[in-house]
Amino acid sequence: MTELPALLALLAAANVDYVLVGGVAAVAHGSARLTVDVDVVYSRSRANVERLVAALSGHAPYLRGAPPGLPFRWDVSTVERGLNFTLTTDLGPLDLLGEIPGGGTFEDLRPEAVTLRVFGVDCFCLSLLQLIRAKRAAGRPKDLEAIAELEALLEE
Repeated sequence: MTELPALLALLAAANVDYVLVGGVAAVAHGSARLTVDVDVVYSRSRANVERLVAALSGHAPYLRGAPPGLPFRWDVSTVERGLNFTLTTDLGPLDLLGEIPGGGTFEDLRPEAVTLRVFGVDCFCLSLLQLIRAKRAAGRPKDLEAIAELEALLEE
């Protein structure tokens, strides 16, 4: 079961720097679409990676879709050597993205991001314009389907 509020609260309590992207960002702006995971673009600064690793360490992070038993070490070195991690945790799925198409890195996204209260947590979230750009750039059928709704929300 996904505990979206608990995942966001965990990141907030650890002072992890991130921008909320994906389905939860769309829902925060009023989208009616359902999502089961949290997608964030995280700052890749050493201090932030340390906070991120520490926050998730007690929640069984493991590579989503990897065969059971595949060796995976969740530590600062692993995160620094990688970029994007699709994880399962005992709080639900979490996609940690070092950058996204149509938006870039945390440092690229943060200036235009908006602060929204999501499940009781204040967090940086892609603006509607950023979200539309990112979904266009991703180009997946589910992203392209969401654009019309996001554009309608933007007009409101």
